Amino acid sequence: MRYLLGLILILALAAGGVFLYAGRLPGPSIQITKPTKYVGQSATVEVAITAPGGKLSDYSIVFEQNGKQTTLASMTAAGGNVKADGADTMRITRTFTRNDIPDLKTGPARIVVMATRPVLYELRKTTSTASHDVQVRLERPQVAVLSTKHYVNLGGSEMVVYRATPADVESGVQVGDLTYPGYPASGAKMEGVHITDPTIKVAFFALRYDQDVNTPMFAYARDEAGNSARGDFDRMTFPKPFKKSRIPLDDKFLDRVVPAILETTNEVNPQGSNIEKFLVLNGELRRKNAEKIASYAKQSSPEILWGGVVFHPFTNTAVEAAFADQRTYVYDGKDVDRQTHLGFDLARVVNSPIVAANRGKVVHASPLGIYGNCVILDHGMGVQSLYGHLSYIAVKVGDTVEKEQELGKSGMTGLAGGDHLHFTMLVNGQMVNPVEWWDAHWIQDRIIRKLREASGS
Repeated sequence: MRYLLGLILILALAAGGVFLYAGRLPGPSIQITKPTKYVGQSATVEVAITAPGGKLSDYSIVFEQNGKQTTLASMTAAGGNVKADGADTMRITRTFTRNDIPDLKTGPARIVVMATRPVLYELRKTTSTASHDVQVRLERPQVAVLSTKHYVNLGGSEMVVYRATPADVESGVQVGDLTYPGYPASGAKMEGVHITDPTIKVAFFALRYDQDVNTPMFAYARDEAGNSARGDFDRMTFPKPFKKSRIPLDDKFLDRVVPAILETTNEVNPQGSNIEKFLVLNGELRRKNAEKIASYAKQSSPEILWGGVVFHPFTNTAVEAAFADQRTYVYDGKDVDRQTHLGFDLARVVNSPIVAANRGKVVHASPLGIYGNCVILDHGMGVQSLYGHLSYIAVKVGDTVEKEQELGKSGMTGLAGGDHLHFTMLVNGQMVNPVEWWDAHWIQDRIIRKLREASGS
């Protein structure tokens, strides 16, 4: 009998120990992924809760501010979108508005998440809690365009001067589905322009060659809380005819350019004959090159580096191809490809010195796919210029170059049929017609006039 009682005591102590141990097991893992910092008129909270087998006894997501709590979602009251994210994780998403939290006010707040999971064959439970501090911003930003007389050519550029408040909100110009960021107008360093107000911004933008002339355009401002505002501006847009041409291809050309380009890139790996490889280079690699070129817009200086001086017009060269030339490529008597040529092909003599169109900083100076040896200059506020097919590059990334400083020599690298310079201008990574930037009157009216009016000069 004593033996039995002792055994029962030992089992009871063991069970108690197991019960106590189970209570000390970790609770579910909680990760609050949204909102990151701000809450606005509406916001989304996203929470990932991880527990073995995804088993939860309970959870709640609570919004706390000024001592008041509002339950946004819970296992008992539901609310939100619940999805399994793997075997062990539950992801809960809940979008809420000011109507869901009537006492919501601008200022600090906190998201609190509690989750409980069963342990010891669901005889016990263990709980975890996580919190995340946020800032509530309920006041919408404001944006108002200050500049006037905006004339936009298809494939061309323009500039808007506007006021966005608060000064730290993201702002710029929206053209269809393309966004052009704004920059502080204090960075517009040129004669007769002196703007210190941090709420005044400048945005260069474009109407792409392939967009409709009636594409919606407006200035925008939006804060990190998701609040936004838009400001319309007066404008006139003009269609522009683009040339169409047929480009014959032969084996001599393909034998020269295809292997040379493939030696300089690993972005594509075409198979088959040289014409089959050419089509990959002319299509897929062209698109990848365009993405790479557009990425340099993120490195653009917040200041205008060229000081309002007209861009070098390359008047001593012959124009072999113009901007947005609609090209059909012909091989063995058949149409094999169609692409748009987004630049000017300018020829003079073999190995001609190639100069910078204006003052800027070198952001690219190496082979770049179909463009061969290529230099890209940043001129500030999203404006850049590209020089392709060079035989030799005389500058390096990080160099600051002056207008008409030599960048290298012309050549026939990349997809070049002969020795020439491929030149184009870029606005936030979008290729635009360089002709406008070669026009002193256009620079004066579309850029300098607006900046001087904004500065009261």
